[in-house]
Amino acid sequence: MKRILIIAILALFATASFAQTTQKQALKKVYDEDINPLEQIDKAVAKAKAEGKYVICQLGGNWCPWCLRFADFITKDADINKMIGDNFVYIHVNYNPRMAKSKDEAVAKQANALMKRLDNAGRFGYPVFIVLDKGGKVLHIQDSSFLEEGEGYNKDKVLRFFKNWTPKAVGK
Repeated sequence: MKRILIIAILALFATASFAQTTQKQALKKVYDEDINPLEQIDKAVAKAKAEGKYVICQLGGNWCPWCLRFADFITKDADINKMIGDNFVYIHVNYNPRMAKSKDEAVAKQANALMKRLDNAGRFGYPVFIVLDKGGKVLHIQDSSFLEEGEGYNKDKVLRFFKNWTPKAVGK
């Protein structure tokens, strides 16, 4: 009887572990690792200016589970998705802190230029959100830990963040 109970408990643990692993693997990779992030930002700023919006750079990478969770979260929530679509050009800017220390001089130079461009936003961890105005100036850097709840994100906190940084709210 003990043996059956132990096997049942192990099977339950394995199933739960497999479900968690499958859930993590199911998150869509949203960061394009093959594009120049500085050019990506410049294109987003030009588009935002033409549309009367601001830019939100979600800085992180496909290596970051919290980055992918946030991308999944905002995609699946209609209210948040609408808020973003109406007010922002939203981009996923690929960055890994190891890039700044790369032995490849070009990679390190680009990573350092990116951090300079975004006011060293990586100091807050990942993901981190940088709000840029229509001219590309950094208006705000949002530490994502203030938007978290449990193993995910809090809808009210996320909506409040976006609402407070729309062009209308900022008045510019």
